[in-house]
Amino acid sequence: MIPKPDSAVPAVAGEGRPLSADKGKRRIEWVFQSMPVLQSVRKQFIRAQPFAGLRFGVSLPASAETANLLIALRDAGGSPALCPAGAHQQQDVLASLTRDYGIPAFAPDALSEVAAWQPHLVFDDGGRLTQFLHQHRPDLLDNCLGGTEETTEGVVRLKALSRQDGLRFPVIAMYDAMTRHLFDNRYGTGQTTIDSLLRTTNILVAGSTVVVAGYGWCGRGIAARARGMGANVIVSEIDPIKALEALMDGYRVMSMSDAAALGDVFITVTGNKAVIHREHFEKMKNGAILCNSGHFNVEIDVDGLTRAAASRKQTPADVEGLGGVEEYVLRDGRRIYMLSEGQSGVMSAQPPASVLDLSFANQVLCAEFLVRNHSAQERLKNKVYAVPEQLDRQVARWKLDAMGIKIDRLSVEQEMYLSSCSGGAE
Repeated sequence: MIPKPDSAVPAVAGEGRPLSADKGKRRIEWVFQSMPVLQSVRKQFIRAQPFAGLRFGVSLPASAETANLLIALRDAGGSPALCPAGAHQQQDVLASLTRDYGIPAFAPDALSEVAAWQPHLVFDDGGRLTQFLHQHRPDLLDNCLGGTEETTEGVVRLKALSRQDGLRFPVIAMYDAMTRHLFDNRYGTGQTTIDSLLRTTNILVAGSTVVVAGYGWCGRGIAARARGMGANVIVSEIDPIKALEALMDGYRVMSMSDAAALGDVFITVTGNKAVIHREHFEKMKNGAILCNSGHFNVEIDVDGLTRAAASRKQTPADVEGLGGVEEYVLRDGRRIYMLSEGQSGVMSAQPPASVLDLSFANQVLCAEFLVRNHSAQERLKNKVYAVPEQLDRQVARWKLDAMGIKIDRLSVEQEMYLSSCSGGAE
């Protein structure tokens, strides 16, 4: 017998403000056409109803793309409730979700309300909801079949919890999917970071020196997009293999201490804290711009910059191209500009729906995988898992089909050759 949630009628995020649910509905419908892979999963699961009677606690950015994910879960028999993650929310989408689709949408800080929904499955971004349940509502954990985590930072925390034998349900790390690495991280973050930088500052990228801190999947994408627009790109890394890869890809590679005096724009995408700190501020050019595209606002030492500055002021939002930029005037008169108070720069430019299409399709398939394996004789252990390769490949096939691309398949003879231990000419 599945228990009913404590509260079935949530307060909508932003309730009391003038919201345009009609506009939100148009956003959701517009994005729908750019998510053919998620719709393929949705059509398959409408028939199968794998989530019948199951509730989802969801903490993801409030966007039209997320709305389509929640609708797919609902149509597959599930009952999702959303507590938005991140600083930027599409309030009209939240209003439409509740009014038009019957999906509860809480305020961003209302983790307790989503917990009261008593979720059987958790979709998380940054580990907030999963950690909240473990710390504040452990009484609900026996009812959880599993969860997914979107971010590197969230997975790091959940793996640490697992090593301490504190994780109470299995979690699938969505960032481990190759389709996620390619589309969401390399292509999506690469495009949205540069887009956000241009919208916020209106600078000319060509001829400028852009320093990218971190050469993971996101860093590769940002560096490639910056170079494609004519920037001189410098990469800083702590991993010798990634540093060597960046060098062989044609970028200048050096420590942040050396790059600090050369950069016009600094973009952090490491998942670590204080990647740029006071030592670096002291070396930077007048007019240097700082942007974080990591998940949390710890990558740039904002407190250290504040202490080093003689004054700071927010650039008026009505100045063309300069909304969301804060100016720090150092004691020697140099000015350093911070975007979005060190928050993730990609959030001010919405990732393309076609990018999130693959990630969210994989997420729904992983949820079905968790449900199926929970009822199997050999259940998943309470630890962090990678996305099953067969699911990732299925998502890639659906994406190719949606793009009208056909690829070759192995013949029986080729399969036998690859699976045999003999090789070479006969």
